[in-house]
Amino acid sequence: MDQETVRPYLVGYGDILREVATTGRRLTRAELDARRALGEQAADDGHSLRRLVREHLSATRCAWPHPTGSPESVLAAVEQAVDAFAEGYERAQRLAVRQEEAARREFIDDLLYGRSDLGRLAERAERFGLLLSQTHAVAVAKGPDSYTDADPVARRVESALISRFGDRHFLLTTKNGHLVCIAPGDQDDLLQYFARQAYAATEGGRIAVGRSQPGAGGVVQSYEEALSTLDLAERLDLDEPVARAADLLVYPVLTRDRQAMIDLVTGTLGPLRQARGGPEPLLETLEAYFEVGCTAAQAARRLSLSVRALTYRLERIHQLTGINPADPMHRYTLQTAVIGARLLDWPAREF
Repeated sequence: MDQETVRPYLVGYGDILREVATTGRRLTRAELDARRALGEQAADDGHSLRRLVREHLSATRCAWPHPTGSPESVLAAVEQAVDAFAEGYERAQRLAVRQEEAARREFIDDLLYGRSDLGRLAERAERFGLLLSQTHAVAVAKGPDSYTDADPVARRVESALISRFGDRHFLLTTKNGHLVCIAPGDQDDLLQYFARQAYAATEGGRIAVGRSQPGAGGVVQSYEEALSTLDLAERLDLDEPVARAADLLVYPVLTRDRQAMIDLVTGTLGPLRQARGGPEPLLETLEAYFEVGCTAAQAARRLSLSVRALTYRLERIHQLTGINPADPMHRYTLQTAVIGARLLDWPAREF
């Protein structure tokens, strides 16, 4: 930054110092407003505040009045002038940050909701580090709290990603209180790392990853798929904190014909309502039994029951439903009904 570049931001500064030294007055409101305006202009022009303050001090030395002037008044004027200049500079920077944040939020909303012209959306995406000509996958993390871009949790996860992956083309943001990571579809290691960092930062939250999809519209598809997978993982109460849409494709297929699934659940498991204590204990028994590959001893340990008690429950289920859980010919119907019950929130929800 040479002297000619700096000169416009120091206009009138030396004259103010000389007059203050003679009269001992303080800067007028108009003079302070003028210094603020120059500070704003310097920020808009992209100059460094540190360098500009140094140039003010250099100009002070050059314009220092005759020794008969008042040093106290001059120093007070320097303080006022530099403070007003810095105030204007910082005000312009805050405005620029707010405008950038607003533009970023608008872009994210358009991207995740599929709004705006796709060509224009692709142009805007490059500004935020995404190349929408590629395929992308979206991961969504849900924690005990609702998060914003300014939240320490979001900043911590973003800092970890930047430290690990540098300038890879990804975007971390928040939407509806969730952490959202958009990454190129061929960079699964980035999404895996996001999942680990998000799990730690949210203190045990749940993460869902959508499948990789092409183009700007693919981001929307992967995001919606991740949200659906997140909801599905919660309904099924999956043990693993990370759920991938690609691994759970069978469940949307099972619920595609909702009425057929309702009929299967109520028709197959409805008789369990006759059991003492209601259907929930028997439903939990079936879940544990199927999860361990229909091994009674393992299922009993999982439920903290004796094998005899578990066997009694299975026999009771057979009596009430007419279906033997141990019979491979009938097991699939019963297991599908159990999955459907969790997806439909049965028996808590009536149909």
